[in-house]
Parts: sequence; C-alpha cells; structure tokens
Amino acid sequence: MHLANRSLVTAVTAVCSTVALCAALTGCAPQSEEKTKASGQAGAETGACAPGGLATEVEGKLTVGTDKPAYAPWFSDDEPSNGKGFESAVAYAVAKQLGYGRDAVVWQHTPFNSAFAPGAKKFDFDINQVSISESRKKAVAFSSGYYDVRQAVVALKSSKAAGAKSVAGLKKVKLGAQVGTTSLDFINDLVKPDTKPAVYQRNDFAKSALKTGQVDAIVVDLPTAFYITGAEVPEAEVVGQFPNSAEKPEQFGLVLDKESTLTSCVSGAVDALRKDGTLAALEKEWLSDAVDAPVLK
Repeated sequence: MHLANRSLVTAVTAVCSTVALCAALTGCAPQSEEKTKASGQAGAETGACAPGGLATEVEGKLTVGTDKPAYAPWFSDDEPSNGKGFESAVAYAVAKQLGYGRDAVVWQHTPFNSAFAPGAKKFDFDINQVSISESRKKAVAFSSGYYDVRQAVVALKSSKAAGAKSVAGLKKVKLGAQVGTTSLDFINDLVKPDTKPAVYQRNDFAKSALKTGQVDAIVVDLPTAFYITGAEVPEAEVVGQFPNSAEKPEQFGLVLDKESTLTSCVSGAVDALRKDGTLAALEKEWLSDAVDAPVLK
C-alpha cells in the first residue's frame, strides 16, 4: 500500500471513531429533515401560545377571512370590521384571547368554498358559518366548535312547502341551497327530493330564487332563516328545522390551513370563551331572534 493511501485510511478511521463516540456519548447524530420538521410542529402545537406573538401570516397582525357579502345576523351592514354581528364579535373575542387588539385584526375577503378547499391559505383563520366535517378535515384544520347549529327550511307563506310537517313532506317540492354547504347536504342526504335541488353560488341568489318562485323553499342555518323571514323576505316563514344528531351535533368551526401551527392556540381560545360564558353571551346578544322552530322528523 502506498504511503498516501495508508494516511487516508488512518484519517478516515479516526473520523469514524470520533463520530461513533460522539453519537454514543451524547446522542448527537443528525436528524432527518422530516423528523426535525415534525418536532418543530409538535413544539409549536404543545408550546405556550405567546400573546400577540404567534407565527401569523403578517407579523404582529391576525388575518381573518370571511365571505362577501357578510350576512346578518353573523355580521352587520356587510362590514366584518365593525365588531357587530355574532361572528364578527366572536372573531374579535378570539383575537383578544390570543393577545391581539382590535387594531391588529385584518379582514380578508375569502369566498365560502375557497375557505375549506385544498391548498395554502392567506388567512390565519376563517370565520364564515363553516360546519366541521370529516370530509373537510382532509383539506383544512378546524378549531373547536364555536356554535352549535341546526339547518332550517324557509318557504313563502303561499308555497306548497309551507305546510310541510315532516321531512317526507318536502320530497315533492323544489328545494334550493348554496353550493358546498351542509344545507345542501341535508337536502341530498336526508330529504332526498324527487326533483334535483337548485344550487346557488351565494345565499342571496337562493333568496332571490325563493322570492321569484323559482324554488318552493330554501335550506339555510336556523339563525339565517329567522333573519331572512324577519328582515329580508317578510312574505316567507320558517317551516321548521331538521333534527341534529344527539351524539354529534353540527358545529361551526374556525378554518385554518391544514398545516397551521396556530390550530391548538386558536382552539384553546375558543374553548376558553366557551368556558367563561363569552360565547353564550354573544349568542344571546346577536342570535336571540333565532328562537325555536318545529322539528321536521
């Protein structure tokens, strides 16, 4: 063996011995990129939620998404930033719980279906009457539920749907709902009407169709149903509400990016607001008109 080769072998052997000794004594072997990333995410999820210091889209700000128009009673005057309406008030309460003042909250227009579609998000969380579901969890993350909701049927008082007393009584009427909603799911999965339901991009289109008689009835969440009949379409009435599962009631949740490190912090904020009675107080303040309605069985 040449002298140069012998020197190289000696050097490599020495390096290997040193690395082995280091690993044995200190466990300092390099981690894979995937393992390091996973550890970082776990740390973010289990670590303290520093007030006002979260890893948000914009440093020092909390970006909140919602659709436009922003409907009552969830918002007021189509202006999410005024703090009026149930969801506007909830968003600011969550922000405060996370350590962000009102001036640190930035609102971003996010179409309803885009909020829970696959892909990266430009908001920290979205609030827009989005029901938590297993299918949606495949694309996004959800906070704890901030509101237990039921779906309801709205029909013109002169419509043949107005006299329905049960789910079966809706099978022969023309129903409508907004695309991508659990309202539409209730029509397809529970009512299973003889006529294919009409599907609309926005609730205001569905309301227009109701007013002009293009559909016999529309399905929306219960508070929205009472607002429609009380303020927007007075010639309509709430026919009734669908029953909820006792084991797993439908809930609205804040929507986050699937990989968001804020999810546990945001859920913690919602849980705290539920525990201290804030959510109940806001519900009473802004959704008090959403009184009970007959259950369609």
